[in-house]
Amino acid sequence: MRPTLPQPVSLPTLGLGLRSAHFAQILGDRPSVGWFEALTENYLDTGGRPRAVLREVASRYPVALHGVALSIGSADRLDLTYLRRLRDLAEEIGAAYVSDHLSWSSIGGRPLHELLPIPYTERTLRHVVSRVKRVQDVLGRPFALENPSSYVAYRESRIPEAQFLARVALESGCGILLDINNIYVNSVNHGFDARSYLAEIPMERVVYCHMAGHTRYATHILDTHGGPVAEPVWELLGEAASRRADLPVLLEWDDAIPPFSVALQELRKAARYVRVNRRKKVVHAAA
Repeated sequence: MRPTLPQPVSLPTLGLGLRSAHFAQILGDRPSVGWFEALTENYLDTGGRPRAVLREVASRYPVALHGVALSIGSADRLDLTYLRRLRDLAEEIGAAYVSDHLSWSSIGGRPLHELLPIPYTERTLRHVVSRVKRVQDVLGRPFALENPSSYVAYRESRIPEAQFLARVALESGCGILLDINNIYVNSVNHGFDARSYLAEIPMERVVYCHMAGHTRYATHILDTHGGPVAEPVWELLGEAASRRADLPVLLEWDDAIPPFSVALQELRKAARYVRVNRRKKVVHAAA
């Protein structure tokens, strides 16, 4: 019998990615941010000040861990040593959630340092669901998968990405970390309707949303996390908020990281979109 996982945590509405450039201000000013998300691999193999800062932040705010090395879609065996170290880190800081990407990033046990897309087939679905169940057993705490950005697709894919993600969550019991920017990026890169994608997502499985900036090139959009959130992505967040009133939102900013005040100002835009669309949801429900 699989162990019963702890109940998911209800996160505040607005969260921010924890970045070393902002350590001093976060510790010194105790800003009014609801929660933080830490990049797992930045703290997994380090001690000293980064780990101490993470513990201190976690003593003041809810913290989620977000990783890039799980390689859930790979044909490689799950790295149980990595998972146990991740479990220990999550327990050390009392992580509200642990998450990673619906992708693969290793071959033959060697990391590729890329989040590569998987073919969306029934066979791959069974493989991923089985591995997610194993991950949850080892971690013993709430786990979520994020929809990735992608720039190529497989001819073998037979299941639309949104349906695939939804089925993984429903069949494995994991949560969904819904990256709104990635939905928009992929809708442009692969030519599908972003709102139709969103309509396929079981919002009750969404633990929180990612918002980030992207860079537009001639034929594709790259998920660069290097600037303000684009207006169509904010609008898509509003659509998500109209379907889920208590939707937590996390802003990622990883390239050309601005002063903390700038990141916080960008994050606060989310409150307006969520608030307005919550009102729309109430009005529609009353009607």
